[in-house]
Order: sequence, then C-alpha cells, then structure tokens
Amino acid sequence: MVITITFVASIVLCNFLVYNVGVFVADTGVMSGATIYIQEELKISDVQIEILVGTINLYALFGAAVAGRTSDWIGRRYTIIFAAAIFFAGALLMGFANGYALLMVGRFVAGIGVGYAMMIAPVYSAEVSPTSSRGSLTSFPEVFINAGVLLGYVSNVVFSKLPTNLGWRFMLGFGAIPPIFLALGVLVMPESPRWLVMQGRLGDARKVLNKTSDSLEDAQMRLADIKEAAGLPLDCNDDVVSVPKRSRGQDVWKELFLHPSPTVLHILLVGIGIHFFQQASGIDAVVLYSPRIFEKVGIKNVTDKLLVTIAVGFSKTIFTLVTTFLVDKVGRRVLLLTSSGGLVISLMSLSIGLTVIDHSHDVKVTWAIALCILTTMTSVAFFSMGMGPIVWVYCSEIFPLRLRAQGCGLGVAMNRLMSGVVLMSFISLYNHITIGGAFFLYTAIALTGWIFFYTLLPETQGRTLEDVEELFGTFFRWRSTSNEIKKKKIEGSSVGLQP
Repeated sequence: MVITITFVASIVLCNFLVYNVGVFVADTGVMSGATIYIQEELKISDVQIEILVGTINLYALFGAAVAGRTSDWIGRRYTIIFAAAIFFAGALLMGFANGYALLMVGRFVAGIGVGYAMMIAPVYSAEVSPTSSRGSLTSFPEVFINAGVLLGYVSNVVFSKLPTNLGWRFMLGFGAIPPIFLALGVLVMPESPRWLVMQGRLGDARKVLNKTSDSLEDAQMRLADIKEAAGLPLDCNDDVVSVPKRSRGQDVWKELFLHPSPTVLHILLVGIGIHFFQQASGIDAVVLYSPRIFEKVGIKNVTDKLLVTIAVGFSKTIFTLVTTFLVDKVGRRVLLLTSSGGLVISLMSLSIGLTVIDHSHDVKVTWAIALCILTTMTSVAFFSMGMGPIVWVYCSEIFPLRLRAQGCGLGVAMNRLMSGVVLMSFISLYNHITIGGAFFLYTAIALTGWIFFYTLLPETQGRTLEDVEELFGTFFRWRSTSNEIKKKKIEGSSVGLQP
C-alpha cells in the first residue's frame, strides 16, 4: 500500500508540480503584480487591464472545448505535453511583447493552453489513482496551483526591482521555463489505464493498474470495472483486443444535452454547477485584485502591497494541504460545505470592513482595516481547504467513462467563463456599486452555492469511478438513493456469508 501510494504520488508530483506552477506563474500570481507595471508603462486604462486579466479565461474556453476530444484521440499524457507546448509559446509571446496588442496575442495563446491543462489534469489524476487515495492525489494539482500563485507573488517582488520596462516582461516570460520540465517529466509517466482500455490495449492497462493499485486483487477488480464500462466482455483477457466502435463524439453530446437520462442530467447539473459557484463566488477577485484591496485599506507603497500578497499565496498553499490529507478520510461533502460556509462568513466580513472604510471620510478605522486584511486571508484559506481542490476532484469522479472527457471539459468551460466574467467586471463593478457592494454580491452568490452543494451533491468517498454513477438520478432525494444502495450491499454481504 505504501509503495503504491508513493508511486502514484510521484506521478502526480512529477506532472503537476512543474505543470501548474507553469500555468499559474504567468496568470493569477504574477498578473496581480505585473498589471501595476504594465499599466504604468503602456499607459492603458482600467478597462484594458480588466480585458487583459480576464480574457485569458475566455480563451481557455476554446482549449477546454477541444481538450476532451484531443485526449480521447492522442491519450491523456500527450494532451498534457501538447498543453505545455502551447503554454510555452504563450509565455514567450507575453515576455517579448512590445505593446498591448502583442501582449493580448500572448494571453490568447496561453489561454488555450490553460483550457487544455485544466481539463486534462484532474481527469488524468483521477483515472490513474487507486480508489483509496483518489481524492488526495486528485487534489494535489490544486496544491501546486497555489504553489504557483505563491511563486508568482514572490517573483513579483524579485522582478519589481528591475526597470519598469523589464520587470513585468521577466514576470510573464518566466512562465516559459516550467513547461519544458513538464514535457520531459510526462514522458516517464504511465498512460491512463482507462484510456488504454478504450484503445483495446488491455495488456498495457494491466501493467499500469498493477503498479497503481493497492494490491493485485484491487488491480484486477479495477480492470474488470473498466472493461465493463468500456463495453468489453469480462472474460476478454488478450493483451490487444478490438473494442466496440464508438462515434466521433456525436452520441456523447446527444446523451449530455438532447436525450439525457435522469442520472446524466443530475451529473451534468452538478458538474457544471459546482464549477459555476466556485468562480462566481469572486475568489479570483480576492486573489488577483488583492493589491487594490490592500490599497483601499491604506497600504499605498507598491512593494508593501506585493509583500502582503505573498501572505495571501502562503495562506492558499497551506490550507490546500489540509484538504489533500483529509479528503479521503472525512469525505468530499464535509470539506466542501465547511469551506463554502467559511467563505460566506469571510466575504460578508470583508464587505462590511470595506464599506465602513468607504464611509469613514478619510478617518482611519483601525478595526475595519484589520478586519479587511484578516478576512482577505481567511477568504482564500477557506476557499483553498475545500472549494478549490474539491471541485476538481468531484467533477473528475462523477462523469461515467463514456462522458468523462467531454463532461469535464464542460465543467472547465463554465469555470473559465465565470472566472473571466468576474475578473473582467470587478473594477467596473466596484466603481459603480463600491468595492464593499461588489463583495456583498459575491457573498450572496457564495451562500446560494452552499445551498446547492448541500441539497444536490452526494458523497463519492470510497467508491470506484465506475460505481459513482449509481448515486445520481434522484436529484434532491439522493440521500434516500444512497441509503438504499448501502442497504443492498449489507444484504448482499449477509447472503454471501451464509453457508
């Protein structure tokens, strides 16, 4: 068991440490500081900054939309390499940009890579991990995403010492380095056993499962479940077999949108809804525009603002580790509900603090300043201990094999769309309804998200990917369905024990 976990963890570490640092060093972390210097040198407006920051998420929609088909065609591993190549090109374009137009071109290219990355990362991790540790291993990418954000904040401080025309270019161009190591690291990683079975390569899938399962018996059970999901006979044990012909994707989209069963409709609603509320709660506004929040509370010096953002990144990274070690012990729902509930309280408190400062008429209100700084930290902390990683874990688990790539792609598309909307509207929003009013709005959305999670999301802890599907289909009555499944299993076990 220990050997297996170490092996799988090394796969995830090798892949996502470099990969997610690469993606987010040139986005969320770095852009929070780089925009200060970009605006200073290029003399662009707040609206142009909103477009620069937010459109990468809209560009990611294109990447996410085609990533599912690509990963089914060339495999999960080579899709990751393809994403790294795209991101490498985007980072170089941003680093060498001589004006706003070329900078936007670089953001477009990088956004395509981000879309690919955010779809394939959790899918690959979920498909290669054993059931007993799937939650922890699938949440590891979020740890490294936050490590990337933190590294981005640190690089902001380091490169801020350079002349303005060089500092922001080094901040963005630095993101071209990690994808090189990613591409090399992926070459030594195994392919997803589920994708191998879909290609009829049972022998290769068996070898991967033997290395990434808790025991040989567990590997055999996982292979049997995957074969059943892929439509292969259970007694088919050749190394290479022919698989049933599948459509080029038309049947998948028909099943998802035109003729969904209650089970698929419930899964689709949850898969897209969980991504909607993750981003619509405004967490990206807290993270990326944190320098503006700190400026509002009286921190005017640029270096001081960048130093405080390091504390934000540190908070995100540490609290994501909490989820990594607890998700397979306490379950997805407990962490998700605790996280979203804490986020509601933190955003509400941040809103109150910012509103008091807005109405203080230049009078220093110490308690409100302290409250804003504290709740900025607790907002990212609560988000990172549940809503951040659990959304990716959960969405990668619930879609059946035949729909997983496209279903996860839809979730990523919604995720990036809402992130783009938040980032492209935040400055305009707080200019119209005040910064406190903007966070009151995010509070209301986060509260609605908590209700959505509580009423519609079954617990998936301890189930194989092939078994999760049976929990869905009854929507608000999922608890009754879960209890019936447990009762049947207990009765089945009792019958099996009888002489």
